Amino acid sequence: MQPFELVRAPSPSDAAQLTKDEHTRLIAGGTNLLDLMKLQVETPSRLADISRLDCAEITDTPDGGLRIGALVTNTATAVHPRVRQDYPVLARAILAGATQQLRNKATTGGNLCQRTRCFYFTKIDQPCNKRDPGSGCSAIEGVAKLHAVLGTSDQCIATYPGDMAVAMSALDAEVHIMKEDGTERSVPVRDFHLLPGDTPWRENELGRGEMITAVTLPPPVGGAHYYRKVRERSSYAFALVSVAAVIEIEGGVFTRADLAFGGLAHKPWFDPAIGAVLLGKAADDALFDEAADVLLQSARGFGENDFKIPLARRTLRAVLTQAVEDAA
Repeated sequence: MQPFELVRAPSPSDAAQLTKDEHTRLIAGGTNLLDLMKLQVETPSRLADISRLDCAEITDTPDGGLRIGALVTNTATAVHPRVRQDYPVLARAILAGATQQLRNKATTGGNLCQRTRCFYFTKIDQPCNKRDPGSGCSAIEGVAKLHAVLGTSDQCIATYPGDMAVAMSALDAEVHIMKEDGTERSVPVRDFHLLPGDTPWRENELGRGEMITAVTLPPPVGGAHYYRKVRERSSYAFALVSVAAVIEIEGGVFTRADLAFGGLAHKPWFDPAIGAVLLGKAADDALFDEAADVLLQSARGFGENDFKIPLARRTLRAVLTQAVEDAA
């Protein structure tokens, strides 16, 4: 790890201003950043501590939703009574990720901004366009077992590794961002993360001079919540495929189907066309296959990760089947 200066940001707008310096990183829990610094993937000359800012509360919103501060820990979110009651898919997704010790430190804002676990991204002696623009993507012809099958480019096939953001995508959450001048803007979480395209090093909508302050969840809706995570071992592993779903079935017919997917792309994958296929129709195998066809219509494997395509189909079917059985 290279030497760095540690400063404390007195306010969110001050923290946002500090990030205008490309050699400065914000740090709260540090569960991802510190690992990358040890590997010299990240080499900031200054860290700005934001852990004491007033962004660590969960509060009700006037419209009946929920505001989760950027510094609320993953544990605090997962065990919060309203999250457990009204947004259980979020609690289940968080509890499916990492260890208890990491959840006790990891924050909402940091979790959204976590970086890929691609083997080549974390090996500084290997070409990686995300880490070293223009050097190439080693994964395309190399170790790609965990990599993306949707939304890839010839520049990058890495996946976004998180669970929390997948559930937030199914819930249609909003990310609130403070600018250096103290004004705030919001971005739907479904649009916050970016596909690699020609700029894989740009992973989300957060720019220089900005800081995440909170995430808001809309008022709760009816339906059952599901989070299914398929991984190589039963705990402490990143998703090969995950599905977050809010599903409502009345009289055997789908009346709500909000579906988001993890482990398949550079971002949590949400396509409204998948749910649209299901709405107003009675469940059967042909309908489940049609929804999977929409999900996977542009899917492309890279050898080692070809298995993800049929696995995604089976995982989606399993979630929809469980929802139908629960509604019966």
